[in-house]
Amino acid sequence: MSTSAPPAFALPAALLSQGYALRPETDDDLPFLKRLYATTRESELAMVPWNDEQRDAFLAHQFAAQRHHYRTYIEHCRFDVLERHGEPLGRLYLEDRPTRLHIVDIALMPETRNQGLGTALLEALQVAGRAGNRGVGIMVEQFNTAALRFYQRLGFVQIEDHGMHLEMEWLPEKRKAVS
Repeated sequence: MSTSAPPAFALPAALLSQGYALRPETDDDLPFLKRLYATTRESELAMVPWNDEQRDAFLAHQFAAQRHHYRTYIEHCRFDVLERHGEPLGRLYLEDRPTRLHIVDIALMPETRNQGLGTALLEALQVAGRAGNRGVGIMVEQFNTAALRFYQRLGFVQIEDHGMHLEMEWLPEKRKAVS
């Protein structure tokens, strides 16, 4: 993890002026991050006949495993919390690669979804990619059709099928012409 390096991405002025900010996550953020993670698994857990204790144990295990994996195997990744007026409402984990800004994870609390914030973040990442002549990439679960449609609407295309996940990428126009 490269916390001393300058971020590859900064929020645009339009979001900053609305009180949004990105900041490096800390251990103090763990309770929020666990709640956020749980919201990303709600639809699949609704299909499993588990009681609250079983569900909570599964979520705790999966959160810890994901966190360990990200921090152990993904170099040059920034682990940022998105907040508005000091209140956390999401996370953006961004790996700075030579030819791509790779979104390792992006998640928003349910009450902030479908209000244009995700679109604004992705479009800002595309502006940053365009400025550095780099693409923007992400892995998307194949069964998450809403997310797939969202990324396709923003110009992302599938570049590889990894079984459960599709790797998608957006390229700036000048890179598309060379590819």
